Amino acid sequence: MNYRALGSTGLRVSEIGFGTWGLGGDTGGAVSYGPTSDDTSREALRCAQEQGINFFDTSDLYGFGHSERLLGEVFAQRRDQVVIASKVGFVDGGKQDFSSAHIRSALDRSLRRLGTDYLDLYQLHSPPLSVLREQPEIIPLFNRLQAAGQIRAWGLSARSPEEARAAVEEFAPPCLQVNFNLTDQRALQCGLLDLCHQRRIGVIVRTPLCFGFLTGKYSGSQHFDARDHRSRWSPEQRQRWSEANDAFQFLFDANLVDTPAQLALRFCLSFDAVATCIPGMLNPSHVLENVAASDRGALPPEQVQRAIQVGAATEFFVRPA
Repeated sequence: MNYRALGSTGLRVSEIGFGTWGLGGDTGGAVSYGPTSDDTSREALRCAQEQGINFFDTSDLYGFGHSERLLGEVFAQRRDQVVIASKVGFVDGGKQDFSSAHIRSALDRSLRRLGTDYLDLYQLHSPPLSVLREQPEIIPLFNRLQAAGQIRAWGLSARSPEEARAAVEEFAPPCLQVNFNLTDQRALQCGLLDLCHQRRIGVIVRTPLCFGFLTGKYSGSQHFDARDHRSRWSPEQRQRWSEANDAFQFLFDANLVDTPAQLALRFCLSFDAVATCIPGMLNPSHVLENVAASDRGALPPEQVQRAIQVGAATEFFVRPA
C-alpha cells in the first residue's frame, strides 16, 4: 500500500481508503447497498487494516450511526493506527442541519459511537453553498474544534464537483470529498483537480467504481434490493453505467492482469491531486481486490489521456426528458 499527504492537513492516508456507507446496511430503515452482516463487515475492516488501509470514511448518516459503531468496535485497541473521517449535516436521513448546536452535539455522539475523543477529519456533509454564506459561524466553529483537539482537520463533502470548485474559491476548505471516476470526470473537466493540486487541498475521491458498475459485475437488468439505493436509479441509467466497461475496453486489453475495478481505481490514482479513493467494500474479497490497485500504481500517461478523451466524448448520464 502506498500513502499520500491529504493536502496540507498533516494527515497521511492510504491511497485506497475504505468507504463505509455500505457497512451501515439497512439499520433503522437506512438505504445504502442493502442488508449486511456485521460479522462480515468486521472481517472486512480488520482485513483492510492488515492490508495497509489506514483511512476509513464514515458519517453519522450511514446506518444512522451503525457504521461508526462498527469502526469503534473494530479499532478500539488500534485507534492510533487509523485515520477516521466522519461527516455531519443530515438529520433523519433527509433534512439537513448545520447549526453550531447541531454540529457540536452530533460530534459528541459520533465520538461516543466511535469510542474515541477525537476525529482525524470532520466533514460537512453535502451542504448547499448558500448555507456557508448565510451561516458564517460554521468555519470558525470547525477551527475552534480543531484548536480544542476534538478534530485534527476539517473538510467538505461536496454535492458536485462544480460546487466543490466554487467552495474552493470562496471558502478554501483544507479537504474536499468529490465524485470522480472513469464515467464521471467532472472534477477534471471543471478544473477542480488542478486547482486543488495548486492550493494543496486534499482530495478524497468517492464513487471511484461508479456504485459498483465499473467492476463489470453488474448488468443493466440486475435486480437490486429495495434497500439498495441503486434500485432507485432508472433502468436506462443502470444500463448506461453497465455498458461503461465497453467504452474503456482498451484499458482492459492493455492491462490484462488487472480486474476492471483495479483499472478504475488506478485511473483515479493517476492524478496528483487525489490523496485517496474510498470504494465501498463489504467483505474481505473486495478489500483484497481493491488494495492491489495501489501496488500496481498509476496508469501509463497515454492510457490516462485516452480515457480522458473517451470520458469527454461519451455521455454516461441519462438526462431527464
